[in-house]
Amino acid sequence: MATYNLQLPRMGESVSEATIVKWLKQPGDHIEEDEPVLEIATDKVDSDVPSPVSGILKEQLINVDTIAQVGEVIATIEIEGDEDNIEPTEQPDEIIIGEPATDDIPGIEQLDEPEPAQQPKSQDSRFYSPLVKSIAAEEGITPEELDTITGTGNEGRVTKQDILDYVGAKNSDEASEKTPTGIPAEKAEQPIAPPPASVIVSPTDELIEMDRMRRLIADHMVMSVQTSPHVCSFVEADVTNLVNWRNKIKAAYEKREGEKITFTPIFVEAVSKALRDFPMVNVSVNGTQIIKKRRINIGMAAALPSGNLIVPVIKNADQLSLVGLSKAVNDLANRSRTNKLKPDDTQDGTFTLTNIGAFGNIMGTPIINQPQVAILAVGIITKKPAVIETEYGDMIGIRHMMYLSLSYDHRVVDGALGGRFVKRVADYLENWDVNREI
Repeated sequence: MATYNLQLPRMGESVSEATIVKWLKQPGDHIEEDEPVLEIATDKVDSDVPSPVSGILKEQLINVDTIAQVGEVIATIEIEGDEDNIEPTEQPDEIIIGEPATDDIPGIEQLDEPEPAQQPKSQDSRFYSPLVKSIAAEEGITPEELDTITGTGNEGRVTKQDILDYVGAKNSDEASEKTPTGIPAEKAEQPIAPPPASVIVSPTDELIEMDRMRRLIADHMVMSVQTSPHVCSFVEADVTNLVNWRNKIKAAYEKREGEKITFTPIFVEAVSKALRDFPMVNVSVNGTQIIKKRRINIGMAAALPSGNLIVPVIKNADQLSLVGLSKAVNDLANRSRTNKLKPDDTQDGTFTLTNIGAFGNIMGTPIINQPQVAILAVGIITKKPAVIETEYGDMIGIRHMMYLSLSYDHRVVDGALGGRFVKRVADYLENWDVNREI
């Protein structure tokens, strides 16, 4: 019998590793070609790894909850043949998700997994996750001091909670040793926050455990609010010309392209143009540094049938035509609904758009999608009486109106910039060319 080395397949340009979540096959089990062998989790989505060959699983080389690198051999499979240690001639095809996980929000890599994955480590070096290292750097904790922290994770690994507890205890000790000059110690003491109120569960209540995806969404939302001081600006836009134009061309467009044109690609185009006009909204923050993004990658928040959230990203949106944007939006939306997104589809967003009008909402105050600094919500388009200025004077008419809500990070986006940006998006929508060809 020959041996085939099963490698961790590539999952996108920006995905270099994955955590082994569960082995679906055990040593001695027969595997058919293309049959899933194990489940993995990347920073964005959960996936199954299929076997490219038929045979018997000989050995599992990576333990559950351990990180594996793309291209690393994770299992050996006995197959028909005479040669041992047969290597794949090329990387396996990119895999697609089996169950999307909203680590799917860009920036979620800043959070620890519920059960941290363990990296192999030598006797002379202790493994720390990127998040733990980042917190240590921000708090001025030296590598030597970091080595003294007791870890509660797998094999003594220091988790996010371990280092936060250490920092909290350290700050508390320092505060107790110092009081402002001239202020009595009893007055300098800060009031202790009361413990969280316990939730009373009655016999008629139903308890529902959060799934992994919902836990990560919850952690990401809390982290975003704690990271960025949120400010919101609102604009009402008259999109009558836009609505009339779409009504005029949508039938011909669907007949020609074989798919519908929605308002979403039009909103994405307007946002892309406004980001070119105001590039300081297309940024991220790293400590005291502002990272100005060259690429304009628009994430579109999408609700899944499960009720969870995922944010696929349109890469280089400013370089696509309206037809290209429409096809990209439809493709990502369809693959989101059918759980066929690739891990790379949710990476590298620089700005997020959420269409709350799809749920009949007129406006909202969305939470920023870290590490981005702004998110735009577009509300439902409704007919309303409005004042119309004409050469013969003002008059009242029925117009198609829509609210735009921009949440932005006040550390780097001030009210003037945020307000001008959302107004520019509205201007692009209001001044739509009713004779535009597509």
